[in-house]
Amino acid sequence: MKHSAARYFALIPAAGIGARMASGCPKQYLPIGAKPMLRHTLDAFLSSGLIAHTYVVVSARDEYIDAIVPSGAATVLRCGGASRMESVRNALRALEGELHEHDWVLVHDAARPGINAALIDKLIATVGDDPVGGLLALPVVDTVKRSGADVTTVARDGLWLAQTPQMFRYKLLCDALAAATDASVITDDASAVEALGFSPKLVEGHPRNLKVTLPADIRIAEMYLAAP
Repeated sequence: MKHSAARYFALIPAAGIGARMASGCPKQYLPIGAKPMLRHTLDAFLSSGLIAHTYVVVSARDEYIDAIVPSGAATVLRCGGASRMESVRNALRALEGELHEHDWVLVHDAARPGINAALIDKLIATVGDDPVGGLLALPVVDTVKRSGADVTTVARDGLWLAQTPQMFRYKLLCDALAAATDASVITDDASAVEALGFSPKLVEGHPRNLKVTLPADIRIAEMYLAAP
């Protein structure tokens, strides 16, 4: 399929509870600046002219999502699972018949509100017609240590920190997640694709696209979102 004919769909798994945040609601609904975290994430994909449609995956009992998603702007799929992998797999099954096997799916963490249209468009342009797909990531710049009986230094050459979106063809992503059996091993979509023997392309992202995991991360995200 030629790059110009490709269709790109965003898939945002948002069924987690964010236990490490220790908040009164799932972390994706916590406010960052003037908006809920998930709304920042959603708005980035809605602002990209390359994204054909955006899907948000939540749990069946989610009580917050209807107040977050603008009417008609995105589709809510209430099929979230116990793990991120299960949520994405359930969503892909729900979209069978709507997406073609060669359509691109950009899976993005709801808790990465620093994503913007420029990074989305960069990923799409750089991956192009790659036969596998790719993901945003950051090269490791700090010295890396491994703990144990003895602390050792790990060579950082060639090490990257995976971000999202992670972009793969619909059929390949379906096949990769269908073949995965251990959610604790498949920590992102790229790892499922790698388990099939493929090598995704790494596209340099940006520190603003951090994953909000701990309370202190909220302030960092706010600083990035407030920057021009």
